[in-house]
Amino acid sequence: MNRRLVDLVFAGLVVAVAATAENTIDATRPFAIAVTGIAVVYCRRRWPVPSLILVTVGLMVTIVVQRPSQVLLFLTGLTMYEITLRTTMRRPWLCGLACATLLFAVGMIADPAQWWSLNSLGLYAWIGGGGAVGEAVRNRRAYIAEMTERLRQAEQSREQEARRRVMDERLRIARELHDVVAHHIAVINVQAGAAGHVIKQHPEQAGPVLEVIRQASDNVLREIKSVIGVLREDGEAGTTEPSPGLARVPALLDGLTGFDVVFTQTGSPQQVPAIVDLAAYRIVQEALTNAHRYGDGHATLTISYEEAVVTIEVTNRVQGHGDGSGFGLIGMRERAAAAGGSVTAGPDGGRFRLLATLPITAYALETAP
Repeated sequence: MNRRLVDLVFAGLVVAVAATAENTIDATRPFAIAVTGIAVVYCRRRWPVPSLILVTVGLMVTIVVQRPSQVLLFLTGLTMYEITLRTTMRRPWLCGLACATLLFAVGMIADPAQWWSLNSLGLYAWIGGGGAVGEAVRNRRAYIAEMTERLRQAEQSREQEARRRVMDERLRIARELHDVVAHHIAVINVQAGAAGHVIKQHPEQAGPVLEVIRQASDNVLREIKSVIGVLREDGEAGTTEPSPGLARVPALLDGLTGFDVVFTQTGSPQQVPAIVDLAAYRIVQEALTNAHRYGDGHATLTISYEEAVVTIEVTNRVQGHGDGSGFGLIGMRERAAAAGGSVTAGPDGGRFRLLATLPITAYALETAP
C-alpha cells in the first residue's frame, strides 16, 4: 500500500479518535492531541526517535492531569515499531523500556492508586509488542533480501559455469583438431620430400605424389577453418582483413591521441613468420595501452631487428598503480611464449620497462618448448 495513503488513514484515525474519546468541554485538549498525533504520524518514518520522545512527553502531560490519552498511547506502540524497523540501533528495545518505565513512574507519582496494579504492565506489553513486530518485519525483509542476493549470485555462478564449460569443450575440440591438422602437415612434409626425390629420379611418377600433397593441404585448410569456427564466439563476424604486423606499427602510432611516443627502429626490417609478426604487433599495442593508462603521457618504443630475433622495448614513467602483474602483461607473455619468445616487465630506475624478445627464424619456432 502507498505510504501516503497509509499516513492519511492513520491521520484520519487520530483525528476521529481525538474528537470522540478525547472530547471535553474545552476543545484545547482534543486539538492539541490531534496536532501532536498528526505530527507523529507524518514524522515517525524519518525521525522515529524524536517522534517517540514527542509522543511520550505528550502522554506524560495527559497522565499528570489524570486523563491518559488513548491516541497517544496507541502512537507509542506505532512509533516503537518504526524505531525497531528503520534505525540501526543495536538495542532498540532500550528505547521502549525507557519510555514505558518513564510513563509508569509519572503515573505512580500522579495517581499511585490507579497505576499500582497489574493493568499497568499492559503499557510495557503494548510498547514492547510494537518493537517486537518491527523486529520481526525487519528480520523478514533482511531474510528476503539475503535470499534474493543468493539467488542472483547462484544464477550468475550458473551462467559463469556454463560459459566455462563451453570454453572447455571448445578447447578440447580445438586440441583434437590441432592433432588432426598436425597429422596432415606431417603427411605433406613426407610427401613433399618424396616428391623431390621422385621428380629427380622418375618425373613421370610425381603426379600421384603431388595429388596427395594437394589433398592433404585441402584437408589442412578445412580443419583450420573448423578450429577458427569452434573458437569464435557466437555472433562474432569473420574478417577478410589480413592480420596486423610490425609493418602497421607506424599507423598504430598515428592513431594515438593525447599520447606522445618516441619511436626508434634499429636494424633492417626482415621477413618474419606470421605468428611472430602478429604477436609483436599485439605486444606493442598492449604495451602502449598500459603506458598510456598508467604513465604520464610519454613513452619510448624501440624495435630492433637482429640476426635471429626481433626485440621490442617500451619504457614510460609510472603515475598510476601498474605494478607489472595485470592481465595485459599475462596476455603479452602468453603471446610471446606461443611465438617461441619471452616478455619481461617491471620497474627500472623510476620508469617502467617492458622488453619482448621474439625469434624470427622458422627453426627457432619449431624447436621452441
